[in-house]
Amino acid sequence: MRTWVAPGRVNIIGEHTDYNDGFVLPIALPQVVECGARVRTDGRVCVVSEQRDDSVTVEVGELLARRDEVPGWSRYPLGVVAEFVRRGHPVSGIDLELDGAVPIGAGLSSSAALSCAVAIALRDLFAPSMSRFELIDVARAAENDYVGAPTGLLDQSASVLCTEGHALFLDIRRFGETEDGSSDGNERGSAHEQIPFDLDAFGLRLLVIDTGQTHNHAEGGYARRRAECEAAAAALGVPALRDVPSLDVVDGLADEVLRRRARHVVSENARVLEVVEILRGGGDPRAIGPILTAGHVSLREDFEISTAALDTAVATARAAGAHGARMVGGGFGGSALALVDHDRVDAVADAVREKFLASGYSEPRTFVATPSAGARMVI
Repeated sequence: MRTWVAPGRVNIIGEHTDYNDGFVLPIALPQVVECGARVRTDGRVCVVSEQRDDSVTVEVGELLARRDEVPGWSRYPLGVVAEFVRRGHPVSGIDLELDGAVPIGAGLSSSAALSCAVAIALRDLFAPSMSRFELIDVARAAENDYVGAPTGLLDQSASVLCTEGHALFLDIRRFGETEDGSSDGNERGSAHEQIPFDLDAFGLRLLVIDTGQTHNHAEGGYARRRAECEAAAAALGVPALRDVPSLDVVDGLADEVLRRRARHVVSENARVLEVVEILRGGGDPRAIGPILTAGHVSLREDFEISTAALDTAVATARAAGAHGARMVGGGFGGSALALVDHDRVDAVADAVREKFLASGYSEPRTFVATPSAGARMVI
């Protein structure tokens, strides 16, 4: 049995822009999901997980028919196998042994890490000529169609394409135009570009604060926001909110809710581009702090997906000396990030912890995120 890994991610900036054909800027986390895989020849898929007591065995030919019978956690790996089969890749059967270190429900893409770890294992075993874009699309389709989570391409792209020491600047619309997203992923103007993100050189750290409030993309809030964005684009007469040229155009929307949703997406795309220019030019990353905070205000006020705990984490981190902070991920729970000086990490983490306990919340989990490598075979 060989082993593949895929990381979780934290998004520096660019929330809910991916399914609006916009821009995102994630890094991969050092925390990964491991997938041990071994080919079978009896037409069965057998899945076990270190985090679960049950195991699941399904005939390859019955993956679609038995979808509603299998436990929810197993739909991620089984959905990837089903998507390989649907696309015509012959899967003779496979054993999958899973183990995950990405916090579940923390807004750090544990589900995408799981799907991508399985997808890259199946790619290497059954479809070695598959491009990186198709690999990412397989993982996305598995979550969309088999699990029922209407995610965009951000999480899966980050898990596959991120590199150590860099943030991934991704143009979602252009990424789908070519087979693998770009010629080499490093040219300006390409569908994706590796942006240097060396916080150590500036004496900075990126602190992740897991509030302990779990969220689930398969639940209704995320889907409602996506539908609202689609409705706003239709009302403005554009294919996607990416195509709205300015906030002045957004102000013309009659529906107040749709106006707020569109305002977030349009302004968030602008924030991604602003952060990329600062980092690409070698500027002090402290300059992106206010932009991160502005992103949180937009997610709280216009997109309405923050929570009291997330707002508390952001406000407390800033009061304790963070240069900027914001919630990350799909919202309705999960994590926040804070950009802090290296000698203030403990002080900021302690301040958030004390505030949470005083406010009646569960004790948060905190850790420093470092830009790490994407999905790969390790053994």
